[in-house]
Amino acid sequence: MAYFYNEPSHTFDEYLLIPGYSSAECIPANVSLKTPVTRYKKGEKPAIEMNIPLTSAIMQSVSDDRMAVALAKEGGISFIYGSQSVEAEAAMVARAKAYKAGFVVSDSNIQPSCTLGDILELKEKTGHSTVAVTDDGTANGKLLGIVTGRDYRVSRMPEDLPVSAFMTPAAELITAPRGTTLSECNDIIWEHKLNSLPIVDENGHLVYMVFRKDYANHKENPNELLDDQKRYVVGAGINTRDYAERVPALLEAGADILCIDSSEGFSEWQKRTIDWVRARYGGSVKIGAGNVVDAEGFRFLADCGADFVKIGIGGGSICITRETKGIGRGQATAVIDVAKARDEYFEETGIYVPICSDGGIVYDHHVTLALAMGADFVMLGRYFSRFDESPTNKVNVNGTYMKEYWGEGSNRARNWQRYDLGGSKKLSFEEGVDSYVAYAGSLKDNVSLTLSKVKSTMCNCGALTIPELQQRAKLTLVSAVSIKEGGAHDVVLKDTNMTRMK
Repeated sequence: MAYFYNEPSHTFDEYLLIPGYSSAECIPANVSLKTPVTRYKKGEKPAIEMNIPLTSAIMQSVSDDRMAVALAKEGGISFIYGSQSVEAEAAMVARAKAYKAGFVVSDSNIQPSCTLGDILELKEKTGHSTVAVTDDGTANGKLLGIVTGRDYRVSRMPEDLPVSAFMTPAAELITAPRGTTLSECNDIIWEHKLNSLPIVDENGHLVYMVFRKDYANHKENPNELLDDQKRYVVGAGINTRDYAERVPALLEAGADILCIDSSEGFSEWQKRTIDWVRARYGGSVKIGAGNVVDAEGFRFLADCGADFVKIGIGGGSICITRETKGIGRGQATAVIDVAKARDEYFEETGIYVPICSDGGIVYDHHVTLALAMGADFVMLGRYFSRFDESPTNKVNVNGTYMKEYWGEGSNRARNWQRYDLGGSKKLSFEEGVDSYVAYAGSLKDNVSLTLSKVKSTMCNCGALTIPELQQRAKLTLVSAVSIKEGGAHDVVLKDTNMTRMK
């Protein structure tokens, strides 16, 4: 006989937080949103932590290299979508990793015998105006000079002019030796009013470049999430089909963490994928898994060795899995159940496996509810798809700017690896829709507003950290009538364009 749960499953919109005692220290400026991303043993620190509890969904319409950079600047992680060729995904990861680093391996290099035309072509390709001139034209050749936009005028110089005729020669450059700290490099840059500083080894070979703009960016983004080489932390999605080819390529490109992208994670396919990663790389490669909606699914993936577990089936705004297949669970109930299992697993094994709430976030306060219910972080699709940094087109629909947004289970995405349980390489039926979402502007402005709400609510609950919120939160179910009562009612709004969600 089938097993029946005694209580209905609930969504985030059916809960409210009860305020707790707030001390004088409970102000938003004192709140820390730091949270673990990867499993760790009791008494140890996780290998990867985020400075904010937000990740972007593994979707074509959400997470590419531009999104990865923008979210890492704010302290979160973007998981670049895997429903593309191995080469294309690896290239996105590589671009995101190369975009920002205290010590940058130069990707714009040329030989002195090349021409101004070659410089212009290289600039068009990389988008960078600073070009290193080395004896062999590689990033680690002997440094012979530098070319910047100040060294040439296209209208006054022939394109066949050799680089050696207008470059700034190495003898005139200010450089720093290998081993110089980033802080020391920045001091040199500011003292000499430089835009870039080459780092060279004892033989005069180029090792890195340090750029003035990177220092300025760090000052503007104090929460930015960096690896040990001062590069942005970048995630990448994989599937349970071509992981033997995809995983090595993504790691070589610099991916910091992987995540199996699947509509249902309680399967032998995910176990095989994790087993392969562990057999080849041990625990050095970090990999999340999912999605699940109950304690049994969580424990299965935790025992498999997943570094974090994603929760949620059918709760996304473009997901129609529940409608087409009749599987899933209300997101709030799923998070509460899995969080309890996560804590029990920690008590039994001494291993803490972070959980991620994926889907069901409609309003900003749902993020706080998910964290209070036990999620360590959330994964958002629709939320991030609205921003300038998402990879989709901004279109005008009946006088309103919108962004395109489609599900991985839609015909447009054709991501059969995520949904198909075996068989031919095609979607048997759709589990996602193709849609529009209201354009919302820049990621930075919106994330700042969302997190200010999260911090304010945490203070109302007397919590200055996410673990404190999870320990002190008091949650209450609300009726349909009280949900209506909680919004503007019995008045005529002056601003008819007012929306409930930022």
